Amino acid sequence: MTRESLLSRLQAAGPKTPVDLYSKNFSDLDLKGVNFQGANLSASVFNGARLQQANFDHANLTVAFLEHADLSGASLRGATLFSVQLAGSILRGADLSGARLIGDLRKADLTDAKLVHVDGAADMKNQSMGLMRTNIVGAVARGADLSNSDFSRSDFSFSDFSGAKLIGCKLIRTDLSGAILADADLTGADLEGAELIDADVSHANLANADLTGANLRGIRGLDTATTTGAKGLP
Repeated sequence: MTRESLLSRLQAAGPKTPVDLYSKNFSDLDLKGVNFQGANLSASVFNGARLQQANFDHANLTVAFLEHADLSGASLRGATLFSVQLAGSILRGADLSGARLIGDLRKADLTDAKLVHVDGAADMKNQSMGLMRTNIVGAVARGADLSNSDFSRSDFSFSDFSGAKLIGCKLIRTDLSGAILADADLTGADLEGAELIDADVSHANLANADLTGANLRGIRGLDTATTTGAKGLP
C-alpha cells in the first residue's frame, strides 16, 4: 500500500470510523503524522517506516512488525501491542500510556518515552507457546517514565535506564542483569525475585522498594543509593 492510497482510505472512512488495515505492508514509507487512531493494524508491516508524530491511540497492533521504524513522538496510548516486533525501533518521546505491551524491543531507543500504567506483564495464559514476555534487552531508555506499570517477568537485561522513573513499577521476577539504573527513581517499586546481577544502581532511589528474594550478586552502587524503607536488602 502506498502513502497516497492509505491516506485516501483513511479519509474515506472519516475520523470516527475505525479502519481495517489488517496485514497491510507499509515498509519504508513516510507516514509522519498519520492518524491511525483505533485502526485494526494487526499483522501489518511497518519495518523501516517513518512514523514520527503518528497517532496509534487505541489501535490494534497485534503481531505487527515495526522493526527499525521511527516512532519518535508518536502516540500509542491504550494501543494493543501484543506479540509486536519493535526491535531496533526509535520511540524517543513516544507515549505508550495504558498500552498492553508484549513484544520484542531489543536495542530500541526509548529515551524520554512515556510508558506509565502499561500492562507489560508476561502472559501466563499462553505457557504452551512458551513464556510470552516483553523483551527490552540492550535498549536505551534514559529518562523514560515507566511509573505504575507492570513489567513482571520481563527481560530488561543490559538496558540503560539512567534517570528513568519506575515509581511503583511492578518488576517481579524481571531480569535486570547488567542493566544501568543509575539515578533512576524506583520508589515503591516491587522487585521481588528480580535478577539484578551486575546491575548499576548508583544514586538510584530505592526508598520503600521491595527486593525480597532478589538476586543482588555483583550489584554496583548500592552503597550510594537511597534505601530508606526498602525491604529485602542484605
